[in-house]
Amino acid sequence: MPLLIAAPIAADEFRGPSLTALRVDWRAALDQFRVEIKGHPQIAGDFMFAPRRSVPRYDPRAVPALVQLNAVSSRFFTGITRSPVPVLLPFDAAAYLEAQHSGAPLTLSRYQADFNPVDMFDAGPAGYSATFSFEPGAGEGMPSRVFARPVEVQITGSALVYDIADPAGGKGEPVKPLAATYPDLRKFIREGYVRYAFTRFGVAYVVSIQCLDSIAKPRRLACKEAYPVAERFLKALRIAGGQRMRPLMDVASNVLDRPAGRSPDFSYRPSGDIIPNTGYRKQGGHPDMMAYAQIRFPLDKAPAFVRSQSYGKRDKSEGPTAYPWRDNFCESRSFEVWQCGGGYGHQGEDIRAADCPPPGEGREPCDPKQRAVVAVRDAIVIRGARDQAATLHVNSRTEHIRFRYMHMNPQAMNADGVLNGRIVTEGEKIGVISNYLDHPAGTSMHLHFDVQVFTRDGWIWVSPYITLVSAYERLIRARGREVGPEIADTAQPVAHALSEDVIKPDLREGSGGEDN
Repeated sequence: MPLLIAAPIAADEFRGPSLTALRVDWRAALDQFRVEIKGHPQIAGDFMFAPRRSVPRYDPRAVPALVQLNAVSSRFFTGITRSPVPVLLPFDAAAYLEAQHSGAPLTLSRYQADFNPVDMFDAGPAGYSATFSFEPGAGEGMPSRVFARPVEVQITGSALVYDIADPAGGKGEPVKPLAATYPDLRKFIREGYVRYAFTRFGVAYVVSIQCLDSIAKPRRLACKEAYPVAERFLKALRIAGGQRMRPLMDVASNVLDRPAGRSPDFSYRPSGDIIPNTGYRKQGGHPDMMAYAQIRFPLDKAPAFVRSQSYGKRDKSEGPTAYPWRDNFCESRSFEVWQCGGGYGHQGEDIRAADCPPPGEGREPCDPKQRAVVAVRDAIVIRGARDQAATLHVNSRTEHIRFRYMHMNPQAMNADGVLNGRIVTEGEKIGVISNYLDHPAGTSMHLHFDVQVFTRDGWIWVSPYITLVSAYERLIRARGREVGPEIADTAQPVAHALSEDVIKPDLREGSGGEDN
């Protein structure tokens, strides 16, 4: 057999990510469900467990007990049958049915370990995600401090995990009280969350709570305070549903197609080439040539510019709305970002629209406060009514990825219905470029855009720079030109009231993150 040698990839070509498809052990999941309902003899006999032969492997009729369970859970978790993995939730369906059978009260939180009805639930070909809240003072044995707001607990179960070169991945400490139930459970604090990662039925699950790895603050939960809430959640997890489906396939990294023609205007500096001395403790950026998804560019129209909002240059020859673009993913912030030097960075990229041209004959009217922001993909929205961020969640047979938008006005997003569960289509307008940061005019007019992918450590920030370059090339239908760094380029903070807030954390975030 002749030796096959892969052709070298040009330095400026972009690759897509590779993902591993996990094999789901539904037999083990059904055995676990059988154990769970044995404690409720009044209804245990109502569930039918078919022989493990007879019916085609991926036909849902092969598991009538699962069909029955989905019928119950679907009342509270719409679309649960779309999950190809066993859905673990703090919902005791057997106890609920037993109470219904005996005429006992059916207050949902009573069968959810005092967690409120689900705030967000999404299931699709890759797995599922859900967010629950826990009210201050609820539940015996919980922390005595009264929190300023409910504690949000997130869970994701996925049959797809992104393979990223993550030196911090896979770490954590065991949780001895839960070791019998979750033998491989890891607890760790990462990127502003305490996370509990484990594998069950062959599936990767992660439970997480946003918190401070320090002392508590009036409006922020300390991670030590989050531990008992997360562990209460883990103890309450039961199989709530899901459906056998054909296994997913591994997704291999591939070179992305790019327009053949060259743009006469569009140029960009290399990935990782942030303005010197703007990284955490003056460290540099992180080169990443990965385009994590093929998306529609998030601004409606070109030209648009990826440029720093927090740092200017002594040389004013390049303004905020000019080519070339410049990466700002690893600019200094107080937010944990695994890809950036020292572990801290910006989490995403700042994008500005071009200045409105002066009015003239034949020119389209231009209002700088009405520059449209659009959905980058068909997706489901993750956003509570108080959140300053809107996140688009993509869940397919080949992707499990999130795109977050910041600085649009929350009141305007509420009025437009950009809230949990909203389905958006690629290119649909979801807002306008704004300057909201805790209040109107809290920052400059721009959009902050970032990307998270699901790994065995949960949702992790990755650099969206090349993803945006690739999307912009498709928008303008021409390939950009990468230009080299300038050695004499020195940065200084922009000194005006609208400069980006570089240290204040977000009040609340739609899917996990902080103000940028």
